[in-house]
Amino acid sequence: MTIKITPSMLSGAVDIPPSKSVAHRLIISAALAKGRSEISNIYPSKDILATIDAMKALGAKITLNGNTATVFGIENPPVKAEIDCNESGSTMRFLIPVACALGVECTFKGSGKLPERPITPYLREFPKHGIEFDFSSADNGCTLPCSVKGKLTPGRFEIEGNISSQFITGLIFALTLLDGDSEISLTSPLESKPYVDITIDSIKSFGGEIDSTDNGYTVKGNQSLKACNVKTEGDYSQAAFFKVANSLGSSVKIKGLSENSSQGDKKIIEICDKMVYNKNGMLNPFEIDCSDIPDLVPVLTVLASFCNGRSVIDNVARLRIKESDRLDTISTCLNKIGGKVTVYPDKLVIDGVMSLKGGEVDSYNDHRIAMSMAVAALKCKEPLIITNAQCVEKSYPNFWQDYKALGGKTDVINME
Repeated sequence: MTIKITPSMLSGAVDIPPSKSVAHRLIISAALAKGRSEISNIYPSKDILATIDAMKALGAKITLNGNTATVFGIENPPVKAEIDCNESGSTMRFLIPVACALGVECTFKGSGKLPERPITPYLREFPKHGIEFDFSSADNGCTLPCSVKGKLTPGRFEIEGNISSQFITGLIFALTLLDGDSEISLTSPLESKPYVDITIDSIKSFGGEIDSTDNGYTVKGNQSLKACNVKTEGDYSQAAFFKVANSLGSSVKIKGLSENSSQGDKKIIEICDKMVYNKNGMLNPFEIDCSDIPDLVPVLTVLASFCNGRSVIDNVARLRIKESDRLDTISTCLNKIGGKVTVYPDKLVIDGVMSLKGGEVDSYNDHRIAMSMAVAALKCKEPLIITNAQCVEKSYPNFWQDYKALGGKTDVINME
């Protein structure tokens, strides 16, 4: 789908979708708990549906009624299963350990860029704990399809903290199921720690217990999670698009966020209201370490493009292995329409240009690039055309409807 956006400001109120990060974790926790749980405020994006289908393949019973998921926890895992992760890195990295802990011989598949995303820590650590990997069906250099066989045994797992917190989350879920206590030892500083905090909060909601140590986590085995009813909180990473739009002159009331959230992307409030805000009408440039908030980088790059000076977004190398190489794609999109973004191995340097000229850009099939460029379009001099705009379905299927309801001037010019 190709969308044409004519520059205009947004106004009105928007109900922010529930957090995708929180929902993944609540669904998995409920599926590992004994009994019947209800999770309200579920947003059935492609990623969330991938996790729901995966937990069903592992033996949970899950039904969706509107925005509420009813989950009956796994009682008898299957001997074998097949899981299609679609394009969801969270589904893949969370559930490979869970399948191994359950002793399910499982084949994982994926699409888009997902087969190229690494699972290196698992490949190194899991064979030490009884797991065999088979990549005979995968293309050279790809992670998926892969099959796992065996039953994960407890013990010590050494994991890098600076590759992806998703490996820590996947392990934490799995280790609660093992017949014995385990330790996660971080071999490098943990980045994106707020995402692990969300995992721990989720497990605690179901009666689980995870302990932090000086260099990692200890996880008791044989934990029996208890069913409960929970509600998914609003997603700060999605709210960020409208928060940045407000910094650029829009007036959107953002509803559905929790002030007590553990989400790292809550940082967007401080960035927009304190770091960037200038009462004289100019936006201050900023320097920020994004190691804990990688999902904000594309829209922060848009924000920096309209600041009065040079901004630096640092510690961002991991964004090269997302749905796209986000350092390359966001800089390519903005530079093509008049931005000044310079890419370094682990940072972006952005010189503010105050306005962009418009034109045509590709989303690179990356939902965060598409939504970030929709925000950039608000301050373009001419219309902006975004190709492959349907990719927002991955995390925020109603984005274009919400954008238009707020006064965004969009026209679909190609449905292919």
